[in-house]
Amino acid sequence: TYTTDTKSREENKKTIESLYRLSVDIKKIRRLKEWVLLQDVAYVKEIAGILQEMGADETAVANILERCPEAILHTPAEINSQKALWQLVCQNEKQLIKLIGQFPESFFTTEYHENQKANILFFQELGLKNNIITRFLTSAPNIFYNSVEKNKNVIETLQRNYLRLGGSNANMKIWILKLLSQNPFILLNTSTAIQENLEFLQKNDFTDHEVLQLLSKLKGFIFQLTSTTMQKSMLFSKNVFKCSDQELKQLVLKCPALLYYSVPVLEERLEGLLKEGISVAQIRETPMVLELTTQIVQYRIKKLSALGYDIKSGTLESLNGTKKDFEVNYGKIQSKKERPIFNPVAPIHIED
Repeated sequence: TYTTDTKSREENKKTIESLYRLSVDIKKIRRLKEWVLLQDVAYVKEIAGILQEMGADETAVANILERCPEAILHTPAEINSQKALWQLVCQNEKQLIKLIGQFPESFFTTEYHENQKANILFFQELGLKNNIITRFLTSAPNIFYNSVEKNKNVIETLQRNYLRLGGSNANMKIWILKLLSQNPFILLNTSTAIQENLEFLQKNDFTDHEVLQLLSKLKGFIFQLTSTTMQKSMLFSKNVFKCSDQELKQLVLKCPALLYYSVPVLEERLEGLLKEGISVAQIRETPMVLELTTQIVQYRIKKLSALGYDIKSGTLESLNGTKKDFEVNYGKIQSKKERPIFNPVAPIHIED
């Protein structure tokens, strides 16, 4: 913890001079994290030296210190320990310095060093590849702040439930690793929350096999929901599509977004589709369209309309999918339009 009371403090001239020599934009630091410049002790030269040893040039060093000025408040010993830790999963120093340049805040959070180390070793034992662990370190650093016991507990709960729901021992490791790779934030949940959400699905007549299917389709994001929000979303869909419990279940299996998105999000997306002249019946037929934001839907409809494709009378399948999926569908429709099929028995229209 560092002093953040700025009123009675003066900037550390030595720190300012050292940063200035490294071509760091001091105005930027003053604007974003002035408190760093007020600390009595800073290790500007030393931290810059460690970064340079790893291969960072002057621009890279300046950029890192501008983005994460609190780096200079760590001792060289702390940073060298952090460097050794990240080297457990990085191929070489070149990759490491590239990651520090992209995610300095993640690298310079040293308070959880012991937890980070224990978790890295645990993930390696679990079978996660080093490139996945480096991705976790940079994009989901807070999972390393957990104690290794907490993370183990969550993994064990998932494994236990996977087997209970009919998953096989042979596939369990692959399933767990895939789930973690897709959504490491699962580890921020409690074992209790995981258990409650799975029980909620079973109480709503989803079979064990269907629950496993939903877990995989939702990439584990289901654990970030509560039974209350899922209940509300399902009730909203049931009222909109005027369907039975069994029909609703099939819709959810077809489009898990109906379970995942909150009522306000589903409402907004539904309204956006209806404004474009799309009917509820069409949406019920292709509910996956609700996975797309209103802006994406409008953009895609506009592109298809320019080709003369009438979305109101056609299927919504052409709107669906990722950006890549849509571009492929769009290309097919475009080539059909540009290359009319010759029909030998069609009447010939002769102008008067």
